[in-house]
Amino acid sequence: MKTIRWIGSFFLAISLLVPFELTGQNNNPLRLGVAGVSHGHLAEVTRRVDRGDFVVVGVYEADKQIRENNGLRKKIDGKLFYADLGEMLDKTKPEVVVAYGSIYDHLSVVEACAPRGIHVMVEKPLAVNSEHANRMAELARKHNIQLLTNYETTWYATNHEAYRLLQDDKIGSITRINVYDGHQGPIEIGCGKEFLDWLTDPAGNGGGAVMDFGCYGANLTTWLMKGELPVSVFGVLQHQKPDKYPKVDDDATIIVQYPKATVQIMGSWNWPMGRKDMHIYGSKGYIYQDTPNAMRVYTGNNETTPAPPALQPPYNDSFYYLKAVVRGDIKMSSHDLSSLENNLIVVRILESAIKSSQTGQPVRF
Repeated sequence: MKTIRWIGSFFLAISLLVPFELTGQNNNPLRLGVAGVSHGHLAEVTRRVDRGDFVVVGVYEADKQIRENNGLRKKIDGKLFYADLGEMLDKTKPEVVVAYGSIYDHLSVVEACAPRGIHVMVEKPLAVNSEHANRMAELARKHNIQLLTNYETTWYATNHEAYRLLQDDKIGSITRINVYDGHQGPIEIGCGKEFLDWLTDPAGNGGGAVMDFGCYGANLTTWLMKGELPVSVFGVLQHQKPDKYPKVDDDATIIVQYPKATVQIMGSWNWPMGRKDMHIYGSKGYIYQDTPNAMRVYTGNNETTPAPPALQPPYNDSFYYLKAVVRGDIKMSSHDLSSLENNLIVVRILESAIKSSQTGQPVRF
């Protein structure tokens, strides 16, 4: 029996390494454009660029220094880099553009792509404020393009197992969710200057830790609550390290109140370690999502540590998922983690938290 289990595990591991296209779904690589290369998450592209499910046809970056010195430059032909976004789109004709510049720049990317019928995936969060987010949504709907937001936590097996357990009523109805996200700080962990320049700027990022890490909890909560709008949002933003982050908050606590549940989102650049974990409490138990692959579940006066099933393509990878959505192989529901509807609510929650922190009063939805 041990041999059979080992063989099964081996072939499962191999299957996760095989590109989604080899399963017979739309074999042609996705034509991908990249808008901006200053984001530290650009490695999401560079480590997949040789995989075969997409081909980078063009890259836009306005800053000459950054345009000529980035991780993608080592992977693709320098002739594919452009200083003008419109020129890159018109000459290379991508099917979809992924945005790896500042959060403020997400709007301009959608303004350029949507009228051309080009789909867009941005890194989290969707926008710096609701004004930008609503304009982006208006353009996406008018021109019938997909507009996705990518989060690392979307691809955690434990998060999806927690969702399944909730649907199966394993812990009863949700009463409280505590979400913990962050690390020691972007300076402390060694983020590059081009990333820090806008990440720590209230214009470029819309805020500090509240935007950078508060968005994870708002996204997951909106998903777990199936798109239900909260009653109110209360935010406490702190400057615990003003010498390092003088312009933006470095610690954010957001209380999101629902009719029958309370959510506490703790996003910080002051944790002593990196973390993206979540505690979900129900009327008859709890789920502790500890890591992408480890969790604890308490029901019937007993705590267990179930192993969540591995996510299968295209639901295990942001670019497999993007291609499947764009090519019409799968359809997002309105409250999915990557969906426009979910992320419009996320931006409202973050914006409300910032406003609440300024007045000391909760913002009612």
